[in-house]
Amino acid sequence: MSSPAHLRAQAQTLAGPLPPLLAGAEHLAATILLGEHGRRRAGTGDEFWQYRPATIGDEARNIDWRRSARTDTPFVREKEWQSAQSVILWVDDAQSMEFSGDGSHGTKCERARLLALAVAVLLMRGGERVGLSGFDLPPRHGNMQLLRLAEAFSTPAADTDFGEPEARGMLPQSRALFVSDFMGDLAPVEAALAKAADRGVRGALLQVLDPQEEAFPFDGRTIFQSMAGAIKFETNQAADLRSRYIDRLNDRRARLRDLARHAGWHYTCHHTGESAQSALMWLFGALERGR
Repeated sequence: MSSPAHLRAQAQTLAGPLPPLLAGAEHLAATILLGEHGRRRAGTGDEFWQYRPATIGDEARNIDWRRSARTDTPFVREKEWQSAQSVILWVDDAQSMEFSGDGSHGTKCERARLLALAVAVLLMRGGERVGLSGFDLPPRHGNMQLLRLAEAFSTPAADTDFGEPEARGMLPQSRALFVSDFMGDLAPVEAALAKAADRGVRGALLQVLDPQEEAFPFDGRTIFQSMAGAIKFETNQAADLRSRYIDRLNDRRARLRDLARHAGWHYTCHHTGESAQSALMWLFGALERGR
């Protein structure tokens, strides 16, 4: 068995990133005024909506034992109001999000996670249920759910260069938020938005970029390498690439804006050198309009 000292050291290592991230998110959320009563509202109804397989963290009282008895899999009985008041988050954790240009700002990943957790704080204050895409952390509310989200957002980056939106676990008629630099292949983004639209899910795309990715301040001999090292390009005239790069970046933004519009979603681009508060206000408004 592990010694108490070893267990304590492991616990401190695990919990270390959580207080600063959660405290930062709560402080950021506190700058947004919701009014006396927030945005707590009644749902669209308490009629039965669907059965779904139970996942880790589902409470036993929510399991429909009669439906579950037909198979070896326990099922949860979802109601319409639970779907309507649920928000699903996907925050890109790929290596590209670890980029920080001149070091004067945090990484794109740090800003993305801060904003996602801050908007979760606001939504839960208004009576919403917030969870992660996939099936590991279904939508719930309360302080324990915030701690679970903070823990999930404190994990190391994945090994891949670019992330792909996780479209599983989106409840019908719910809302969703995808946060990424969207610098990889856009086909998975298009597929995820199409699936969301089919299920009546509305939401927002938040593209997070570093100021250097916008300005392209490179000149002379430059070696460009992806964060995971899978892509590498060397040039002696980096300045000659600037106009083509900016054109392609603008095309990518226009493509993301079109994909969002066709799915009934909202899109904006945020730079890590800008105010996090302005981005949070936009996110909260976009998810409000997504009702």
